[in-house]
Amino acid sequence: MSQNYTGSNSPLITTEPYKELPANRYVKSVSDSRKVDESKNNGGIQPFLNDETTSTLSVADAIAQMLVNLGVEYAFGVAGGAMASLWGALSNSSIDVLNFRHEAGAAFAATEAYFANNRPTVVFTTAGPGITNALTGLFAARGEGAKVILLSACTSAPQRGRWAIQETSTYTLPSGGIFTSGALFNYAITIESAAQLPQIFRKLALAMAQPGGFVAHLSIPTAVQTSLVEDVALPQLDVSPFPMTASKEAIAKSVELLSSGPFAIWVGFGARDAAAEIRQLAEKTGAAVICSPRGKGIFPEDHPQFVGVTGLGGHASVLTYMEQQPPLRTLVLGTRLGEPTSFWSSALVPKGGFVHVDIDPEVPGVAYPHVETFGVRSDIKAFVEELLQQLPDVPDSTTLLLPRPERKAIEPAPDVDYPVRPEVLMAAIQKIIVEGSDAIVMAECGNSFTWSTHLLQFAEANRYRVSTGVGAMGHAVTGVLGAALANNSKAVGIVGDGAMLMNNEISTAVKYKIPAIWIVLNDARYNMCHQGMKILGLKGADATLPPTNFAMIARGMGAEAIVVVRESDIEAALEQAIASSVPFLIDVVIDADRPAPSGGRNKSLAAQGVKSSPAKSAAKQVSFPMV
Repeated sequence: MSQNYTGSNSPLITTEPYKELPANRYVKSVSDSRKVDESKNNGGIQPFLNDETTSTLSVADAIAQMLVNLGVEYAFGVAGGAMASLWGALSNSSIDVLNFRHEAGAAFAATEAYFANNRPTVVFTTAGPGITNALTGLFAARGEGAKVILLSACTSAPQRGRWAIQETSTYTLPSGGIFTSGALFNYAITIESAAQLPQIFRKLALAMAQPGGFVAHLSIPTAVQTSLVEDVALPQLDVSPFPMTASKEAIAKSVELLSSGPFAIWVGFGARDAAAEIRQLAEKTGAAVICSPRGKGIFPEDHPQFVGVTGLGGHASVLTYMEQQPPLRTLVLGTRLGEPTSFWSSALVPKGGFVHVDIDPEVPGVAYPHVETFGVRSDIKAFVEELLQQLPDVPDSTTLLLPRPERKAIEPAPDVDYPVRPEVLMAAIQKIIVEGSDAIVMAECGNSFTWSTHLLQFAEANRYRVSTGVGAMGHAVTGVLGAALANNSKAVGIVGDGAMLMNNEISTAVKYKIPAIWIVLNDARYNMCHQGMKILGLKGADATLPPTNFAMIARGMGAEAIVVVRESDIEAALEQAIASSVPFLIDVVIDADRPAPSGGRNKSLAAQGVKSSPAKSAAKQVSFPMV
């Protein structure tokens, strides 16, 4: 996947015989692993199981210790009887185990925890519906490029096909795609014996050390969880991240293409670890910079060479630049250029095509198959460092005055400042949250996404998170817990009322005292759908919701909350939320009729054939049989 590169704290495998370590680093059991001196062991990666421990550990204990060794700090899930032994083993390890209210929320939180601290995370579920409930969040983890391991329980072999409680087997669930590798899981296996553990651990450690995302599924039958690890030589794992660099020939060709005329830089989420290098490259060459929605902040949005965001919630300034000062080529760094990023618009294609750099060799050329594209497989940071060495400087005098993202002045408040205009809310969030704190900001799919992406400005990488691939409702609502927990600081979710009703984890945040903040755009609608249908000329569909007091709900769960109905009260509410040490919700009654900046999405839908139905009088009558 393209936008998936990240640094790794994972270990590198060695198959050398076990060597005794100093006393303070000799791990005898899961509980002893808490005592390991992290400062002396590759960022806290403990040495793995040894011959002395294998005869006394259960499979569940061995798995828990393996996860600690891989750098896992957090496990998110919903427990159940079928995985009681595994749950207990995780709870007695150094891993923080958090019980959520729904498995999808747990998986979204695990995804965002990974992006907050670059450490692999665990999702745990019981059998049957526990697994299926988690699939949407795991689908998002795969699409976003996270490193997440699902641990699930399944029915033991003697009970399969006999209608066990929540039976989980090939009798009740399709094996392809859930219990096997495929589009959902990079790696999936059912553990039937402790003898499988060495190879499983080896595969996971290798995967965690490689760049990019990796989503795995280990399904462990209930009976196997308590079986002992006997006469099995479990490997010691001692790993470093694998480098991925471009060949000298690819670098030379890239330099040749980019030196032949002015070029632009299109930054995606996969470039988030190369922010400093990309800024140096832009300033060295005078290149204009545009970014995907997930790439906001990697290149400072207040920099004079930043032109704007592309795609969903993006800026017209990008099209102005392509029309008035078109580059010969565009250097694409870590983005798939899919519909949320480009809408596949031909207006974004430069005359000379793309130099497209990604860790996934299958990405370049897919979004624009008819455009000349030179694909390079490389870590973005390493590639840009090479360019910095070889590309010539461009004198400042040749740098053109570039278009800037449009910023419409906010009109004065009406006599009655109710309800709140979304653009006024975003201006307050910019001032109090973005500029006044270091909180991670997440935006839910829908109008929350478009308002936030279009109007908020970030000057730092890794502070803004949106999901552009799966775009599941509830991702930010629940993912904000994982971000706050793993970053050990405030995290803010800008979410819609529909998503908040679908899947929230306020109760979980209260239980674990996670300092999450929810800012709810409360308009009693699925408003992206409502506004989109109106723009597309489609009538008759109902996207309204009953009015809901989210502050009352949040307080009922133990959080602090406030309702904001007037624009003059917004900043004070945001300051109160940031100052609070407990979960906090701000229920903002917004003007539902303010058109969100999502015109590009509606144009894309129209181009794909979505249009209003012909008049009923002109429609062909179709007869359906009586049933």
